[in-house]
Amino acid sequence: MSKILKALLNRRMLCVFLYGISSGLPLLLIGGTLKAWMKDQNVDLTLIGIFALTGLPYTLKFLWAPFMDRYVPGFLGRRRGWIAICQVGLAIGLAVISTINPAEQPGVLAFLCFILAFFGASQDIVIDAYRREILDDSELGLGSSMGVNGYRIGMLIAGALALVLSDHMTWGQVYLAMSAIMVVAIGINFIALEPPTATALPPKSLRDAVVLPFADFIQRAHGFEILLFILLFKIGDSMASDMFTPFYLDVGYSKTEIGVIGKLFGFWGGLGGAFVGGLAMVRLGVIKSLWVFGIFQMVSTAGFYFLALIPPNLQALTAVVTVENICTGMATTAYVAFMASLCNKRFTATQYALLSSLMGVPRVIFGSSSGYLAKNMGWPGYFLFCVALHLPGLLMLLRHRLWMQRPQEVETGTLKVTTVP
Repeated sequence: MSKILKALLNRRMLCVFLYGISSGLPLLLIGGTLKAWMKDQNVDLTLIGIFALTGLPYTLKFLWAPFMDRYVPGFLGRRRGWIAICQVGLAIGLAVISTINPAEQPGVLAFLCFILAFFGASQDIVIDAYRREILDDSELGLGSSMGVNGYRIGMLIAGALALVLSDHMTWGQVYLAMSAIMVVAIGINFIALEPPTATALPPKSLRDAVVLPFADFIQRAHGFEILLFILLFKIGDSMASDMFTPFYLDVGYSKTEIGVIGKLFGFWGGLGGAFVGGLAMVRLGVIKSLWVFGIFQMVSTAGFYFLALIPPNLQALTAVVTVENICTGMATTAYVAFMASLCNKRFTATQYALLSSLMGVPRVIFGSSSGYLAKNMGWPGYFLFCVALHLPGLLMLLRHRLWMQRPQEVETGTLKVTTVP
């Protein structure tokens, strides 16, 4: 217990949590919350849908992550300096958006949202790197849970709180309030500690910042196995969750029941699961946690198979949704901690940006077939299929001892890489 309390009650962990809130704030302000504002202004639905493209920087953030690994701002340090720059950009962008009329200036609004997405994605890059570098390896699990829960709270502020405020003030005032919150978040940088630089020296050139992160994985004996594991570990959970809402509606639950149980219980279940998972990881470590929480995640998906066999039942729905979100929160915490543990501290920002982009591939590629599979398999068969999809990732963990080896040349910065001029 003393080990857990020592890990939990420290300044570094508090800052990881607060940075998580700052990281979670921008996404919905250019997503669901913005769409609510546009709908209130009677903007055409087709145009509202097109605005999803303004979030593209979140998918492509790995492209400029090497720049943030290579160059160090002249204030606050390598990580806090970049975070502060991004937060200032977000605060100014939100304040400017508060003066825009979506119905009259959609082009200007789209441009500003794209800029906000760029600063938001850039902030994510550096905060993810900061979390990896400031925490000891034994703290990665709990730190990941604090970051994930902070992110969830940031999204709650930008989503639920912003929508409630919009009933009592103008949307412009709502966005100005969100800008003020981001201004407050800048203060985190003055209480946060800068990660030690002795083992985290920036790459010597931009070329090194681009090439060496890839070389670090390619030259590992089992680098491609690790990447395959990252693709597979959450594929069953991703494909199941893609079809939760259509499943609820198809079997007879009302939209209100889905909203209250699916979202409310889901939110708090995920929050609690991430926190409990982080605490447990202090003792279990990353790999054991991936085993245990991965099995929990698989079993919780099986709950939807049984839910598909019975008539609509609110008690059963509540139980299954709550358990699934708790288990998913625990598994996600271990998954995020594992990805962080793989990163070389010389270019954490680039490697984590690459890995976190990779983890979204199954949802995009395989998720596109989820509707077809559910239609042809039926709901019970589909969820059993999703349960089975958990097995490849779990079985790959049998080879985990081979994954943590890094080429020594990359660690010392002497790696010779041949590239085409």
